[in-house]
Amino acid sequence: MSDAFARLLGADDPHPVDLRRLHGASEIFLTCEHAGRRLPGSLGTLGLDASDMDRHIAWDIGAAGVAERISERLDAPLVMQLYSRLVIDCNRPPTSPTSIAVVSEATEIKGNQGLSPQQVHARVREVFDPYHDRIDAELELRRRAGRPTVLVSIHSFTPVFHGEQRPWHIGLLYNRDRGFAHRLGDALDGGAFTVGHNEPYSVSDVTDYTIPVHGERRGIPHVMIEVRQDLVETEAGQDEWAERLSGLLLRALAEMNGGQVPDPGKGRTPQVAS
Repeated sequence: MSDAFARLLGADDPHPVDLRRLHGASEIFLTCEHAGRRLPGSLGTLGLDASDMDRHIAWDIGAAGVAERISERLDAPLVMQLYSRLVIDCNRPPTSPTSIAVVSEATEIKGNQGLSPQQVHARVREVFDPYHDRIDAELELRRRAGRPTVLVSIHSFTPVFHGEQRPWHIGLLYNRDRGFAHRLGDALDGGAFTVGHNEPYSVSDVTDYTIPVHGERRGIPHVMIEVRQDLVETEAGQDEWAERLSGLLLRALAEMNGGQVPDPGKGRTPQVAS
């Protein structure tokens, strides 16, 4: 069969979108673009060793666990993407040169080299589009229902990149609208953590997708949260940071809403670690 008609995902491959608590009571709406490290059967191993799929090049270590736990604590909707960022990066515009990486952190991704336009389109059509279409649909339903929404995208970052240590415990990322991110940063002030504003990355229309498209274009409050991977690589770390971030998000929401603390929907307010 010509690759013009070939499908990326087979009958045994799961749908790319994992959904939790879509009818949750919280104003917080969570996404996790790099939650999974699956590879479709049609792509084999992409020419990588199994150990490569445990690295940041394949997924955001700990991000899914943190996002799931925040979702549970706050009764917040969560949309996660299950395939590896090496299939297609769901936080990059499909037109970006890094949308389908041919080299990641000095590792050659042989299975991504020399792709035809049809093969690229299959990855967009079967992984990228279903993920973002679902986010868009859920946000539109909330808009029509008059439900206040704050978009929070959960990620993690490596402690060391190209030999340079990254000192931040957490990064708060944004572009044109810094409002909610700075409220969250204010809630973190005075704690024992090093907070990076637009560190170790920053958001732009060229390099990012979720915040510019679903947050800025819709005009809803938003932030991308990056937690350092060594802090959330274990379940204990994920529990700790989910508890901490749940409380901080509630505090930032309360400030945004004029001091009224939102009901997390579970009958309790998570404690904020200082």
